Amino acid sequence: MITVNAMGDACPIPVVKAKRAIEEQNGAALQLEVLVDNEIAVQNLTKMAEQKGYPVSSRQSGAQAFHVVMDVPASGGSAPAPDPAPASPSSAGGQIVVISSTQMGSGNEELGAALLKSFVYALSQLKTLPDSVIFYNSGVRNAIQGSPLLEDLRNLEQQGVTILSCGTCLNYYGLTEQLAVGSVTNMYDIAEREMRASGILRP
Repeated sequence: MITVNAMGDACPIPVVKAKRAIEEQNGAALQLEVLVDNEIAVQNLTKMAEQKGYPVSSRQSGAQAFHVVMDVPASGGSAPAPDPAPASPSSAGGQIVVISSTQMGSGNEELGAALLKSFVYALSQLKTLPDSVIFYNSGVRNAIQGSPLLEDLRNLEQQGVTILSCGTCLNYYGLTEQLAVGSVTNMYDIAEREMRASGILRP
């Protein structure tokens, strides 16, 4: 087993360290253990392993001590999954929408909030949908319990749009447990998606 110490590392460093450790094995099979100190890092590492098809497990050994263990097959490729999930729309490099606030534009906050709600509703009614909607900074508040955008975001998700919220941002605002739609992501994944995207819309 190879152990990577990512205690105290901010997102997306634990994921980056794990990827590097796998690459350094030059295709050899390995069992990789990553040590982290927060649940967001556990979620991000688990998501990375699941996307690659690696068997993964985690356990907590202290108040702020977590162990994430993944079994990486030989050749460095993804392990074949018995029932693979369909590829996310963003893998094709389509359009993504990035929202970093609870309002649209600058000026009156009440008007800005109303405009953003109207925008997300309009987005859900389009014939051509974005591949993903990504929230970061205070924009993550749009995806938590009680958000006026929840109904339309869930509608988008049901139509196949991937809804993602920055885990570091949720943690910073103390909102991790209140996420009500979509899933948690990390800055490495956000950067990858933005680099692949054919277009990025920031309302």
